[in-house]
Amino acid sequence: MCKLSVDKTLDATNMRCPMPLLKTKVMLNSMEPGAILLVKATDSGAKRDIPSFIGASQHTLISEKTQHAVFQFYIQVGSNA
Repeated sequence: MCKLSVDKTLDATNMRCPMPLLKTKVMLNSMEPGAILLVKATDSGAKRDIPSFIGASQHTLISEKTQHAVFQFYIQVGSNA
């Protein structure tokens, strides 16, 4: 996989549920459509909560992976309309 061009990174490592999801929502709302957000989280709830939220939103989950117990989500911001 080629390296994605990330516009912003949210470091939610060591935050407990529901903070990674809430911070992700706030960050996505502050970004322009088409931008890419990288979210890093260590809370196991984020593994299910973030993809579930993205699936029900206008945003797109481009990629997710786990590296050294850190969940990484690459999200493309959708239209705010």
